[in-house]
Amino acid sequence: MLEIGSTVPEVVLEDTAGQVVRLSDHRGKDNVLIYFMRSTTCPVCNSHVKDLVGRAEELAAAEVRVLVAVPEGRAEAKAWRAKRGVPFRVVTGRGGTPHEAFGLGKKLLQQSGSVLIDRDGVVRHAHAATMPTGAYDRKGIVSAVEGLARVR
Repeated sequence: MLEIGSTVPEVVLEDTAGQVVRLSDHRGKDNVLIYFMRSTTCPVCNSHVKDLVGRAEELAAAEVRVLVAVPEGRAEAKAWRAKRGVPFRVVTGRGGTPHEAFGLGKKLLQQSGSVLIDRDGVVRHAHAATMPTGAYDRKGIVSAVEGLARVR
């Protein structure tokens, strides 16, 4: 998992429409929050995404773009996104999972968590967990988003 204060390496993902998503494309423009789901079938992860959807306006006001990373392939991710009405871009890996690109391995279960990257490409929040109940650090995310305003 990336460390807070480190610079994000070039990571290339793919969204549900097959479009390439490069984190470097956001540099100088957007803060990016990536939430890594254990799987699209995980009820706990789905409740975390629901909370993020409920915070969409708050995150947009803080100039934070949200990406939801799933370990499944593009077709399955696209169907899940449509079924759930997720307004955020959903990404998968191009050569492996997005989780692997961020050091979230598969131990007993697929690890999940979140990373907040500022517009300079610096990690401002990083949290990972093996159990999905501990993977969504809402307080940590809120604090890191509030910290973005102080950095400007």
